[in-house]
Amino acid sequence: MSNELLLKYGCNPNQKPSKIFMGDGSDLPIEVLNGKPGYINFLDAFNSWQLVKELKEATGLPAAASFKHVSPAGAAVAIPMSETLKKIYFVDDLELSPIATAYARARGADRMSSYGDWVALSDPCDKETATLLAREVSDGIIAPDYTPEALEILKTKRKGSYNVVKIDASYVPAPIEHKDVFGITFEQGRNEVKITEEMLQNVVTDNKVFPEDAKRDLLISLITLKYTQSNSVCYAKDGQAIGIGAGQQSRIHCTRLAGNKADIWYLRQHPKVLSLPFKEGIRRPDRDNTIDVYISDEYMDVLQDGAWEAFFTEKPEPFTEQEKKEWLAGFTGVSVGSDAFFPFGDNIERARKSGVQYIAEPGGSIRDDHVISTCNKYGMVMAFTAQRLFHH
Repeated sequence: MSNELLLKYGCNPNQKPSKIFMGDGSDLPIEVLNGKPGYINFLDAFNSWQLVKELKEATGLPAAASFKHVSPAGAAVAIPMSETLKKIYFVDDLELSPIATAYARARGADRMSSYGDWVALSDPCDKETATLLAREVSDGIIAPDYTPEALEILKTKRKGSYNVVKIDASYVPAPIEHKDVFGITFEQGRNEVKITEEMLQNVVTDNKVFPEDAKRDLLISLITLKYTQSNSVCYAKDGQAIGIGAGQQSRIHCTRLAGNKADIWYLRQHPKVLSLPFKEGIRRPDRDNTIDVYISDEYMDVLQDGAWEAFFTEKPEPFTEQEKKEWLAGFTGVSVGSDAFFPFGDNIERARKSGVQYIAEPGGSIRDDHVISTCNKYGMVMAFTAQRLFHH
């Protein structure tokens, strides 16, 4: 190892020179086993590693994340999947280890956004995870170790250029961090707050019962938000994020964006979507895009112009608005976290439409009473964590 690593360029090709290095002269806590990761790759790698490391510490379960542009597209822990989830994640033909299950869930949350992702694993990458990754479009991976079989598989990806980074799991960063913007150095203490179930004790709604799975999902949501560009809101269910709204200037836009993604996740499980008559040989990214169009209002236009013939053996029946509404009416048990307080009850109203029953947010708005009363109207459970989780 060495204390610096030269990079091809920075965020853009014109931004040279570029490198990562340890300011104190110590060795970097990473080793590049294959490929040549770039500036954005390492931003994704180091943020995603922190996320999965904390997820495992909080839940005791293997964890994985799928990152794009310094925010997670998905994050999950290793909970066995239903046959339906395996099918919509395109892994129903694979043997899955716990860490492979966590990654399949993380990537499955928002497969369109995960296209070309950076992968983070809390546990060593095994053959099963590498086999799954080998057939997905991805830029690279960070993990504490790799089995020989996994490394051999990953080294064949992207014509041998797939980025594989090994991180020292015992590495502890300095308590003070720095960042240069416009030639000016910013300094702050690292955000070392531990997200645990203690954060969920201040329940402010009339309904005060958090089931154990809701507590787990709220921890997943909050830890995910800790490494998501703010403003951000995260919907979670069944041990994984199912909708992440990142980097919006308005809290309601975060809530809508994340809620729309959660709705698509659930609509993908509808029998009409599961039985779409795809032609043999259609690539997974094309299937993802086509399914998204089928679920959206755009599909009526596709039916009319005949574009469906490129993907399907026969013309599928439209997925009507009434059918979607009826299916989404069964969407329940969802948890949602917010990195800062909800300023208005409209966020609760929108979250409810996507099956949200459990909420964790910092509190502290002058309209907290309105937000609480909106939750009470629907029998929701909400805890004030008193901890803002902005990340920039």
